[in-house]
Amino acid sequence: TGAADISTGVGFYDHMLHQIAKHGLFDLTVRTEGDLHIDAHHTMEDTALALGAAFREALGDRSGIRRFADAKVPLDEALAEVTVDISGRPYLVHSEPEGMAPMIGRDYDTTMTRHIFESFVAQARITLHVHVPYGRIPHHIVECQFKAVARALRSACERDPRVTGVPSTKGTL
Repeated sequence: TGAADISTGVGFYDHMLHQIAKHGLFDLTVRTEGDLHIDAHHTMEDTALALGAAFREALGDRSGIRRFADAKVPLDEALAEVTVDISGRPYLVHSEPEGMAPMIGRDYDTTMTRHIFESFVAQARITLHVHVPYGRIPHHIVECQFKAVARALRSACERDPRVTGVPSTKGTL
């Protein structure tokens, strides 16, 4: 349904996880206690790893799902293009405009966006391509990525009544 109860201690990251819940229609309850006295890196990384593992488990044997999906999401001047394959093979391709400000707020290092997706993909065992061809405001560049990932995952996970079994000629994903 998209219900979310999220607290990681990193405000902007919480905002991004709310995007995953809302736009992916995934119910998320996230409680992370990390070493924020050092920085937010491990908190965000470990949360992404746990979410990826939970996502993989929730998919079960992946029988009857669409498997492939894509989404394009604009946010004012920024655009994110995402393609996903619920493949069983973890792989990330990620690109965003160069020269982005290093921080959003006081806790979100913008280089973490790629690492969050890498961590999620590793545990979810999916192939994910995220491309932001343009954008100017870091908040918008990052947020449209999370929204587009959510939309693509939502579509790829949907049941397709025409699919019987696992959508693979190998019989497994």
